[in-house]
Amino acid sequence: MQLEEAIQGRRSIGRVKNDPVPREAIEKLLDAAVWAPNHFNTQPWKFIVMTGEGRSALGNGYAKVAAAQLPELSGEELEERLAKERTKAYRSPVVIAAVCSPSEDPRAVLAEELAAAHCAVQNLLLAAHANGLGAVWRSGDPMYHPAMKEAFDLSEAERLVGLIFIGYPDMTAPAAKRTPASEKTVWLEQ
Repeated sequence: MQLEEAIQGRRSIGRVKNDPVPREAIEKLLDAAVWAPNHFNTQPWKFIVMTGEGRSALGNGYAKVAAAQLPELSGEELEERLAKERTKAYRSPVVIAAVCSPSEDPRAVLAEELAAAHCAVQNLLLAAHANGLGAVWRSGDPMYHPAMKEAFDLSEAERLVGLIFIGYPDMTAPAAKRTPASEKTVWLEQ
């Protein structure tokens, strides 16, 4: 697959089969991720790969966030809601928590460290597509809650930048629409 084809053909694939994905395939995606550009070669990323019951860390994180946000619920109603939140972690056979782990290099700028971690996620998504896997990058309020940070035992400086759900596609990729680059570009010339 040519680079432009991978870039233009990649889609968020939110429905995947439960079939296991070989560890070697996931390692290949991670190897692509670490080649992302980063200032001063700080390599400010780390990845937490969850498979099988390892996904319970994420499920428990979702449940703790929901419990903190729903103090009015209790008893059976609360337990049902927490059980529903836990199932979110099992939407794919592999979930990777992408983390920005900022460097202590005094030249490092947090915004640039975050950008580099996001670039690593893009590399991972492109590699998944090029290798026949479906993937979707999820985020949202629960990911930024302190309870989720605690679920992954992250340091004070570390931040989740994405939850990537990966598996073999169980859907047809949606058609893509993009505004042409020419409509989003300003040229400054002499």
